[in-house]
Amino acid sequence: MARAPRLTESASAVFAVLAQAGTATRPQLASLARLSKPTVSSAVAELEGVHLAAHSGTSSGGTGRSAAVYRLGPAAGAVLAVDLGPALTRVRGCALDGSLLAEATGPREDAADVVREALGALPADAPLRTIVVAVGDVAAPQRVRPATAKAGPVFDTVTVALPPGVPVHLENNVNCAALAELHEGSARGRDTFGYLRIGVGIGLGIVVGGRVLRGANGAAGELARLPYPWDDDREPRHEALEEYIGARSLLRRAAESWPEADGPCPESTERLFALAGEGRAAARAVVGRHGTDVGRLAAAVTAVLDPGLIVLGGSTGADAQVLAGVRAELDRLSWPTEVITGTLGELGTVVGAARLAVARGVQTVTEAARAKD
Repeated sequence: MARAPRLTESASAVFAVLAQAGTATRPQLASLARLSKPTVSSAVAELEGVHLAAHSGTSSGGTGRSAAVYRLGPAAGAVLAVDLGPALTRVRGCALDGSLLAEATGPREDAADVVREALGALPADAPLRTIVVAVGDVAAPQRVRPATAKAGPVFDTVTVALPPGVPVHLENNVNCAALAELHEGSARGRDTFGYLRIGVGIGLGIVVGGRVLRGANGAAGELARLPYPWDDDREPRHEALEEYIGARSLLRRAAESWPEADGPCPESTERLFALAGEGRAAARAVVGRHGTDVGRLAAAVTAVLDPGLIVLGGSTGADAQVLAGVRAELDRLSWPTEVITGTLGELGTVVGAARLAVARGVQTVTEAARAKD
C-alpha cells in the first residue's frame, strides 16, 4: 500500500471536504472547511503537488467570473468493500469521493475469486487505502490486519486475495445495511431508528444520532442472544430465537401445516411468499404468523430503544406481506412506532460497507497531517 504523504492540517481539512463534495471551487472549499481563502489556496496547491487534488475544469459565476473546479487526484486512491453474504459475495471498489470504480458478485464459496475480479478492475495507479469486510457475526470495533483477523473459514480464504499491508476492518453486515438505509435508503432524514433484518438469521442495526451503535463488544443488536423461550416450563436455549424466526424454521412450519390438497409444500421462502401473494390460504397463514412473530420482536426492540422508526429488511422481513402483521402486533404491544420496509434490499450491506470504507480511506489520508500550519 502506498503511504499517504504527510500533510499540513489545512491541507488535510481541505482534502476531507473535497472528498465529501466530489468537486468544488476554492471559495466553496473555504466555506466548507471554514478556512480563509489564502489558506485554502495554499492547501490546494499542496494537494495538487502530491497529486491528491487535480484541476477539473472551471465554473462560471453570476458575475461572469470563472472559478477553477477541483476534484480528487489520482494519488487519493481507492477502497474496497466486501460483503460475505450467506449465499453470495458482493464486492465494490470506490474512489474516496464515493464514486463506483469496480464491482463483482459471485457464489460465497468463490469469494476469493470475486475479490480478485474487483481488485483487477480498479485503476492500476490508485493506491488501495483500506478494506472493509462485512461479516454475519460480531465484529469488534477495532482495526485488524489480514493476517490476524478472525471471521470464519470464508474470511480466511478471502485474505489470500487481499493485498498485503492494506488495513482491513471487519464490520457486522446488519450494521452496514443500517448505515446504507440511513444515507441512501428509506431512513434518509431520520437520525434515530432500528434496522430489523429477518432472513436466514436475525439482527438489529441501531442508529442513534446518525451513528451506528456498536456496543462495548461490538455486539449491540445481536437479537439472536435474546433469551427464548421465556416461560415457566421451558428453558431458554442458545440462539433459540433466531432458530425460531429464521427462514429455515419458517419453511419447517409451513411443511408441518401444509395440506396435501394444496400440492407440494414450497421448498424456498421465495416460493412460499409467492404462493401467499397468489392468495393460497395455507401460505397466507404461515406468512401472516411470521408477520406477527416479527412484530413481537419489533415490540421488544421498541421497549428498549423507543427508536420512533423500525426499518424492515432481510429476505423474509422486507416482504411487503409481512409489513401489516408487524404494524398490527407492534400497535397492540407497544407505543406508536413507524414501521417501513427498507429500499436497498440485498445490496444494502455492500452499499453500507462501501460508505464505511470510503470514510476510513479518507481518514488514512487525513491522519497523515503531522506538520502544523
